[in-house]
Amino acid sequence: MFDLTVTWTCFGFEEEGVAISAGKKLFRSPTTQLISIHLQPQCSARVVELSATGTDARPTQDGVVQERLREKRAWREKGRLGDLAQVRSSFAGAHLHRCRTEAESRGVFAGRRLSNSTRNREKSFFLPFQGREGVKVSILVRSASIKTDSNHGRIVKLPPSIQSGFFADQSQKKGRHREQKWKEVNPSMTAPERNVASTVEAVTSRLGGLDIVESRGDVLSSQLGGIQSANHHTSFQGEKTIWKPRAYGTASGPLEVDNESKTADKGAVEVQESISGSSVAQEISPGLSKFFRKNYLEGFSVDNSTYTSAQIRATFYPKFENEKSDQEIRTRMIEMVSKGLATLEVSLKHSGSLFMYAGHEGGAYAKNSFGNIYTAVGVFVLGRMFRESWGVEAGKMQAEFNAFLEENRMCISMELVTAVLGDHGQRPREDYVVVTAVTELGSGKPKFYSTPEVVAFCRKWRLPTNHIWLFSTRKAVTSFFAAYDALCEEGTATPVCKALDEVADISVPGSKDHINVQGEILEGLVARIVSPESSKHLEKVLKDFPPPPNKGDHLDLGPGLREICAANRTDEKQQMKALLKGVGTSFCPDYSDWLGNETGDNHSRNADRSVVAKFLQSRPADYSTTKLQEMIRLMKERRYPAAFKCYHNFHKINSTTSENLFYKMVIHVHSDSAFRRYQKEMRSKPGLWPLYRGFFVDINLFKANNERAAEIAKSNLDIVENTNGTAASPKDSLADDDANLMIKLKFLTYKLRTFLIRNGLSILFKQGPAAYKAYYQRQMTIWGTSPGKQRQLSKMLDEWAVYIRRKCGNKQLSSSTYLSEAEPFLEQYAKRSVENQVLIGSAGNFVRAEDFLAIIEGGRDEEGDLETDREVAPPSSSPSARDSIPKDHGLIVFFPGIPGCAKSALCKELLSAPGGLGDDRPVHSLMGDLIKGKYWQKVADERRRKPHSIMLADKNAPNEEVWRQIENMCRSTKALAVPVVPDSEGTDSNPFSLDALAVFMFRVLQRVNHPGNLDKASPNAGYVLLMFYNLYEGKSRQEFENELVERFGSIVKMPLLKSDRSPLPGAVKSVLEEGLNLYKLHAIRHGRLESNKGSYAKEWSNWEEQLRETLLSNADYLNSIQMPFDFTVKQVSEQLKKIASGDYTAPSTEKRKLGTIVFAAVSLPVTHIQNLLKNLAEKYPNVETFLRDKHLDSSLQKAHVTLAHKRSHGVTAVATYGLYLDRDVPVDLTALLFNNKIAAFEARLGSVDGEVITSKNEWPHITIWTAEGVPPKEANALPSLLTEGKATQVEIDPPVTISGPLQFF
Repeated sequence: MFDLTVTWTCFGFEEEGVAISAGKKLFRSPTTQLISIHLQPQCSARVVELSATGTDARPTQDGVVQERLREKRAWREKGRLGDLAQVRSSFAGAHLHRCRTEAESRGVFAGRRLSNSTRNREKSFFLPFQGREGVKVSILVRSASIKTDSNHGRIVKLPPSIQSGFFADQSQKKGRHREQKWKEVNPSMTAPERNVASTVEAVTSRLGGLDIVESRGDVLSSQLGGIQSANHHTSFQGEKTIWKPRAYGTASGPLEVDNESKTADKGAVEVQESISGSSVAQEISPGLSKFFRKNYLEGFSVDNSTYTSAQIRATFYPKFENEKSDQEIRTRMIEMVSKGLATLEVSLKHSGSLFMYAGHEGGAYAKNSFGNIYTAVGVFVLGRMFRESWGVEAGKMQAEFNAFLEENRMCISMELVTAVLGDHGQRPREDYVVVTAVTELGSGKPKFYSTPEVVAFCRKWRLPTNHIWLFSTRKAVTSFFAAYDALCEEGTATPVCKALDEVADISVPGSKDHINVQGEILEGLVARIVSPESSKHLEKVLKDFPPPPNKGDHLDLGPGLREICAANRTDEKQQMKALLKGVGTSFCPDYSDWLGNETGDNHSRNADRSVVAKFLQSRPADYSTTKLQEMIRLMKERRYPAAFKCYHNFHKINSTTSENLFYKMVIHVHSDSAFRRYQKEMRSKPGLWPLYRGFFVDINLFKANNERAAEIAKSNLDIVENTNGTAASPKDSLADDDANLMIKLKFLTYKLRTFLIRNGLSILFKQGPAAYKAYYQRQMTIWGTSPGKQRQLSKMLDEWAVYIRRKCGNKQLSSSTYLSEAEPFLEQYAKRSVENQVLIGSAGNFVRAEDFLAIIEGGRDEEGDLETDREVAPPSSSPSARDSIPKDHGLIVFFPGIPGCAKSALCKELLSAPGGLGDDRPVHSLMGDLIKGKYWQKVADERRRKPHSIMLADKNAPNEEVWRQIENMCRSTKALAVPVVPDSEGTDSNPFSLDALAVFMFRVLQRVNHPGNLDKASPNAGYVLLMFYNLYEGKSRQEFENELVERFGSIVKMPLLKSDRSPLPGAVKSVLEEGLNLYKLHAIRHGRLESNKGSYAKEWSNWEEQLRETLLSNADYLNSIQMPFDFTVKQVSEQLKKIASGDYTAPSTEKRKLGTIVFAAVSLPVTHIQNLLKNLAEKYPNVETFLRDKHLDSSLQKAHVTLAHKRSHGVTAVATYGLYLDRDVPVDLTALLFNNKIAAFEARLGSVDGEVITSKNEWPHITIWTAEGVPPKEANALPSLLTEGKATQVEIDPPVTISGPLQFF
């Protein structure tokens, strides 16, 4: 039997699904062995290259493909291997007969598609191979998934330049096999040289330029890489025959794999050249195939010589979650500006998605992804902006811009506004970007440009800028907030921009006018604190950098974004290709971030999860890497809701070796709670780098020799100082919280479209109009919408619900194109009245998007503000403050808790308490452990039978799904629900602390004969409690309580732990943390599989035993920290009685809710006005006669002097009084004027801080009475009526002075 050596390389989408082996002997053919390709289920492969060397090396004449199936580790063979003539098998859809000629047998594998469509069986394909001695076979395989490679008819095309060097032109008729012939190589070339030249050129060319096509022509040779070799006129002896499948051009020459590559990197093919006893190894395939060699990372072990370098590649501003209320933030902003410590900067919030660009090599990024339709659209639109602004110079400036970003390691962030990526508040009239941030990444912490620097940068490169306002005085900043409050419920772009222009100190219009390019519907404003020097700097920039001209206005810029998307509607990949091609090579010369390898499957970009682990284990090569490792370690240790996704870095293709690996990492934060928790860590650890939005990092893993390691250690002495030192570097210190003060101010005209209409579609179609009504009412309550607007919106949204349900039936309207139906509806609704027009804001000029909408596969939403798949739970009708529960309503008391929280014992006490909850309604209880079937359905049935009763739902209600059932039950059975929760401090990500969890576990393990079998006899009691504990993961205590209050209107806290308790013992804390970590591992691998059935069964058994021992040894402590149970029962009972009687005020979930402003006025105390009227009545008989039947003691409820009204005097007039908000203003009352229809005091306003307060009314007054049907504004006519003799005046001499605060109403 001869020696057969096979080396193979696999690239493509399913590298793990392919394996190749050799060496099985056919017992009837001693000179024949089998080469096998094994495919995993749902995997396919195509042999791109197959070459062989050795004595008489060739496929056998009996070249028959043999299948072998493996199922449940038992092999089953079809036919007999020895009887080759009788074997028949299916191969790529064609039935192969016994090969009768060599030509027929040589191409059995090459170029054909091998497929395993089974779902649970491995499938193998065999090629009999003949030889006598030293047979070496090299195979190159491209793998794919059945799902992604469904086009079985595709063939591999190579460029003519490659084809001509290896085989002659040929044709293939349908239904026939191509003729394969033996071909002798050039005798003038030595074998080693011949081997190196042909192998390197063939394999490299195929990997560099291979394209999968159907009916297209050959790819351009300029797209392919290759290595050219010169011919040498020497001879080589020993090679007898070289087999070369003519159709694909194979490599020849002796191929070996050394011991290291066999174990560490099986995919690495090495060419051995032996001349005069020397051996030189060369690594081939420097193209994209490097990323598809599955063992590069597997063979990369971390040791003392392993280093890593990480640099931020793209990022946006850190997301700072302000813990203060909006009003507290406003107050602090006003205070800082008043003291000259800061300037308030305000910018428009365009309605789009985040797009970041770092140059054509640095990459294009969306908020949490790259290489998809979002970034392709962004690159196209940005390139289009260059054409519009630079005209014929665009290509040159695009190349210079890319070079500038690369050279300076910079990233620009933009708001990408387009109609092709789904609907927001209004479909934009044009597709555009607006630059929102410019960042110098360097090799350390990112440096964000100030606003003046951003404006200068954008004007230099003629990039679009945003509209910016600066407010540097107290009067300006207070006027701004007042202007917003006056417009927040009806503001659109025109009045908002006009008002801000009038009150701002500096206004810099954007290069893209929001009204012209997007429309009137304005998402909102972003206000933040900036340096007090910003005004001076911005004025200088505006002087030095005047607005640039648009040189492309009159040029034909070619097809636009919407035209290209409309013309390419097949799939997302086709649209990306068309868009990138439309950008041009000067701006986007490389498509690898989008298409990966030439097949374009995004899975080829994905790197192994072990990249993150090896990154954290490696030594940091610089300070930046140290800080990034510190950040990621902390986030993983604290189990933040974030993912660290790694991808191959195609831009480093030429630098990648087995000891030098490059990746891109995306830090994707799933929940805003992570930002809040991280901010707390930054306060305790000032050296931490911020957690950015849109966070992308370039990672390099490499091996360093002693010399380079010494250089790294020498240059990074500061790492030790920064890591171990007690003081943080000033540049890393977290700035004072004031530096991060920012507030987003959105407008109701935008929110009614996105939040109330679009995000409510799922509820409307899945749960019905009643649930939808509850949803939008809850939203408006959270926003603090004024009662008048709530009534108007409720009427409009009820009509919308009927309209869209009637039109669409049961088929839900798509959120990405909801404006196709909503905009015409809103336009018709607005035409009915002026009031409706103000409510809607703007409608009309509709843009149809269905024909050009981008194909977004998988239902992705890059911005994350769509609610297409997420069910937003509507609230139940909950009691407001001081509302009693109607007698015809029932009450459901439920327990969002954890086993061991004493709910069953509490229910027993409440059930047996004399007098129930203080009224005559009966109290009932249903214990979950005794109910078979669906518990909450049983509760609903019981509620229907006893609708006026109080139901104690004795079962844990741990998540939103259960809460939603309770809300539905409340609506359907006329009940109100009250959550009773164990009181606990909680953690940053869980409403229950470890102390509470320890007590719950301790209680459970003290139980005996528990009805639910969760007691000391349960072998997995600890696991069950950890499962319940993790159901609450992701919510802080405040978020948990706020959501319950918002849903149900009340909350009852069950006393649990003593406030003066000592800290949790270290042993108890350690065992709980160990259990939580084990639970996380178990859940990742097995989901909710029982702990005794998974791969961690032994670990769980050991942990359960350790848990019992630890809690038992700390029993005294755990008993001592609990509140007495009778005290708990008393507290809960009293709280429930208050709720049932209405003597209860729900805790506020917002520290202040801001409504819209209508007018400004000085509010005066009513008692002072009433006392003055009594004095006048006693002194003047005509006044006494006038007041006799007016009953002003009871009817006069408020008194004020109106200063300005939004309708009469404008928004700016009202806003200017913001400077004196809440300041006391003295008011002199000089006369009383009255007739039979109206009465008012004449007023003269005083001053505040030396500034006289003036009213916009011609006659400042206080209206005290009007006849029925007479509006208060008619009091303005009293002076005219007096001159006409139609009114009476009583002088007040001396004037009476009354003071009151200036307020907005």
